[in-house]
Amino acid sequence: MFLSYYKFFILASLTLLTTACGQFVPYEPGRDRNSLLSDKIVTHHHVKAGETLYSIAFEYGRDHRDVARWNSIPSPYTIYPKQKLRVIPISSDTSEAKQETRLKLRKLTRNKHKPEENKFEYVSSSKLQWSWPTQGQVVSTFSIRDPGRRGIDIEGRKGQPVNAAAAGRVVYRGNGLRGYGNLIIIKHNETYFSAYAHTEDVVVKEDEKVKLGQKLADMSNTGTDKTILHFEIRRNGKPVNPMKYLPAGQKRR
Repeated sequence: MFLSYYKFFILASLTLLTTACGQFVPYEPGRDRNSLLSDKIVTHHHVKAGETLYSIAFEYGRDHRDVARWNSIPSPYTIYPKQKLRVIPISSDTSEAKQETRLKLRKLTRNKHKPEENKFEYVSSSKLQWSWPTQGQVVSTFSIRDPGRRGIDIEGRKGQPVNAAAAGRVVYRGNGLRGYGNLIIIKHNETYFSAYAHTEDVVVKEDEKVKLGQKLADMSNTGTDKTILHFEIRRNGKPVNPMKYLPAGQKRR
């Protein structure tokens, strides 16, 4: 009898452990965000009104330059509603194919007048200065294993100002990305982007140049049950731990 109970206890423990571990999946670019535990890999995205190439690359955890290259889209990366974009590399995406696509993009860019995207002067990564986007306690930290924690959550009060964590240009503002509420994405240079989710009363526009510490919006609770700012930093399209870039001193729960 004791042996039977013992086997039952071990089996139940293993079941609970497996279930708990199943809530965390490795970060993988291209994974379907609408089903975090799904193994479905999305290959194409149909552009919706209000989206930008930057927001689409952000959604799938891709480098915007790769998405542009896979779809032969030259700078300033103009896209259109209902356009079908590849968001994952094809099997023939070899070094030779990459070089051929780069040459095509350069030719397309040279044949057009110089766009505003190229006129904007970005700060180099070595000179990029970071500051906290808002004041408050960090209630959720970064985890590369959990798709729901690709950044940090800072708790605050409704209406609290949200500021640019570094100088750059606004490349997206909208609420088209599920789970982010009202979202702002800033391009700091070709390597770094930052994202500010669950905001309201946004005071900046797309393509607007912003300075370090400039107000972007107010903190809200759009898409969440409490007032927080979800803040992310992306390096070459991939989420990185914001705490490694922001100045020390902010409180954590």
